[in-house]
Formats: sequence, C-alpha cells, structure tokens
Amino acid sequence: MKLVAVLCPILLFALALPAVGQMVPKAPELKNLDVFVGSWNLQGEMKPGPMGQGGSMTETETCSWMEGGYFLVCNVDFKSTMGNGTGTAYMSYDPNEKMYTYDAFNSMGEAEHAKGTLEADTWTWSSEEKMGGQAVKAHFIIKMPSPTPTSYSFRFDMSADGSTWNTVMDGKATKQK
Repeated sequence: MKLVAVLCPILLFALALPAVGQMVPKAPELKNLDVFVGSWNLQGEMKPGPMGQGGSMTETETCSWMEGGYFLVCNVDFKSTMGNGTGTAYMSYDPNEKMYTYDAFNSMGEAEHAKGTLEADTWTWSSEEKMGGQAVKAHFIIKMPSPTPTSYSFRFDMSADGSTWNTVMDGKATKQK
C-alpha cells in the first residue's frame, strides 16, 4: 500500500509532463497584427485639456514579432510637450476573451492596458485610466487605409462618463522605407 501511495503521485506527474512545454495553438487573429510590423514615424497634435497644455508630439516606433509569434513587441521613442522618453508595448490576441490586447510601459512611469477590436479598417483600443484620482475611459482609434498600409491616421479620445467623448490627440503614422 505504501508503494502505491508513493508511485501514484510520481505516475501522475509523469503523465502530465508531455503537456508541459507544449505550445498553445496560435489564434488566426494574430495575423491581423502584421500591419504594425516595421518602423513607423508618428506625428500628432495634443489638445489642451486634462492631459496638459497641448502641443505637438513625435514618436518613432519599431515593431517585430517576439520569438514564437504570439506577441508583437514595439519599442518606442517619443517627444512631446509633456516630456520625452522611451517605451515598450506588447500586442497580442486573447482567444478566450476574443479581444486583442495592448500592454505598454514607458520611462515616465506610465503603464497602459487596453483591449482592442478590429472592424473593417478600424482598430479600437479601449481602456480605463486614472487622472487626478478619477477613472476615465479612453479609446485609441486607428484607421488603416489598406491591408498593407504605408500610413494610417490615429485619434485618442477620453470620456469621464462613457457617453461624451473628447479628442485629446490626433495624428498620422507613416511607415519608414
């Protein structure tokens, strides 16, 4: 009986070993993120408001697939009237939630976590953020003119109540050759 008590956990562990290390099947939706692969120059205009005085912003973003092809990694350098810095963003697709994911971190101490959808030529990334202790809703909207764009337009909107939206930044991204 003691032998069974010792061998049973060992046998269960051994049976579980083949499952460890197996890759999760890739969601076909990941392929849609290919449009962001490459180096991009972003130029935008921030509107005066709760995020600051407004003004221009520029950003250089280089995106490539992490080994394995489950996460698109974007390295960012930015300059704006709010400050200059660097950041890293990770994009993927969560098949359980049927949503794209966006997680970004920058040298100004900010962390952003958004969920995204793609409908026709429009990506919409939605998140909730804190500003001055208050929760606000945010949308980052990207309009892609074609399946293989050399440029796209973007807009960042915020809302305190989820019904009235204000554009706090808009601009254009151009792919580097």
